[in-house]
Amino acid sequence: MAWLEVFRTAAQLGSFTAAGDRLGFTQSAISRQISTLEAEFGVVLFDRLARGVRLTEHGRALLPHAEAILDRLDGTRRELAALSELNLGRLRVGAFDSANAALVPGALAAFRTAHPKVAISLTEGLSADLLGRLQDGAIDLAVVAGYPEHGYDSELFDLRPLVRDPVVVALPRHHPLASRERLRLAELAGEDWIAGSRNIESTLLAACVRSGFRPRVEYVVAGWTGKLGLVAAGFGATLIPSLAARAARPDVALVALHSEDTPVRLVQTATLRARSLPPATAAFLALLREAAGGARAATFDPRD
Repeated sequence: MAWLEVFRTAAQLGSFTAAGDRLGFTQSAISRQISTLEAEFGVVLFDRLARGVRLTEHGRALLPHAEAILDRLDGTRRELAALSELNLGRLRVGAFDSANAALVPGALAAFRTAHPKVAISLTEGLSADLLGRLQDGAIDLAVVAGYPEHGYDSELFDLRPLVRDPVVVALPRHHPLASRERLRLAELAGEDWIAGSRNIESTLLAACVRSGFRPRVEYVVAGWTGKLGLVAAGFGATLIPSLAARAARPDVALVALHSEDTPVRLVQTATLRARSLPPATAAFLALLREAAGGARAATFDPRD
């Protein structure tokens, strides 16, 4: 491309010497580059005159093509610079439901304020599904949740911790144990429970089994809103991560569990190890870590 810039400048100025002055080369260096370009195309591009140079018929035919190529290259440089400076591009984020309720929106709002020209998309789903979308290239960053005993593939994904998300118990506001500062799960062995599945080992209620009893699941509800609605109406207790609990309704009591009984969910960011981070993703990660710092300060953690 440097040869074409030299060619265009010499054609515009009608002089190898003047082209050299503009581009910072000697007259002989300009002449060598033009000769190399002529050898490449197999034609003479300039008539060398006593004073200056003049395009040949071949040179006049090449000039509009050279100008188009150089203009396209300039446009490409500007687009790449805009991507780097976040004046262009896209941010594709995936997150699980309670992260979208309490953690991700604030970071997205800060990103939009700082970089209004970047297009934002947000996908909600289960953590395992989000990692699949990340691997397929449908999103650039996933906010996922998991437990230490069930970690994700750290060779495939670059996993960075955001916040510890301890589980608390949700009880009806007027439950006899609702005013307690802390509970042992075994104290709730006789309660009716609300869970996301009757397969207890796949739910948060697996902590009850580890505490020595098998909980009696009376209602199966997938979403946190529905679970908390049943709790408020007095149909039973449920376990809920602190991030989701931050949006709890006022007629539900949230009580900490003893540290030995408390499952702690790990909220992490995931990106692909083999893929370079887009500039927008890198900038959003920094804002997400700031939001996580605020979430840590506000999170109800019985281990603190």
